[in-house]
Amino acid sequence: MEENKILWLALILYMITAPVYCRYYSPTVPYASSRKKVSKLHFFFHDRISGKNPTSVLIARPNITGVVQSPSLPFGSLFAVYDPLTVGPEPTSEVIGHAEGLYVSSGQDVLTLVIYLDFGFTSGSFNGSSFSLFSRNPVTENEREVAVVGGRGKFRMGRGFAHLKTNETASGTVVECRATVVHH
Repeated sequence: MEENKILWLALILYMITAPVYCRYYSPTVPYASSRKKVSKLHFFFHDRISGKNPTSVLIARPNITGVVQSPSLPFGSLFAVYDPLTVGPEPTSEVIGHAEGLYVSSGQDVLTLVIYLDFGFTSGSFNGSSFSLFSRNPVTENEREVAVVGGRGKFRMGRGFAHLKTNETASGTVVECRATVVHH
């Protein structure tokens, strides 16, 4: 008689818990991520910190009382940037957008800039889209690689890298940008 009670109790417990376990387990479905696109871009941006129509302006400068090794760009100087993006290196080339952002002079021994720029396109197949760069590089390097850290529009959730090559001209600094952006 005791054995029957135990058997009935076990059967009742099984019938109570079986439906609960059925609700928590389901067949495993593999994760299907959306297909990524890779865009390779080539353009130029023109940076002028002086002259008649500057595209970068000094908005903060430290109050340094000691000897400054780089009087034009001391440690802690902050610039706001609004550079035109063009299809060619000449200032008269077709404008396809603007680079907006900040430069901060961050090196005391070697002239280094921390750069945050958002490259916004106003024409072509990427009209209304932008991607952002963030980097810290010595200014003395004419060629450098920087990180793509986001974007909007067609470059939403963008990541990748860009090679920047700087050329000094009579009209200012021209930076050639070859960017590879992985995006949705």
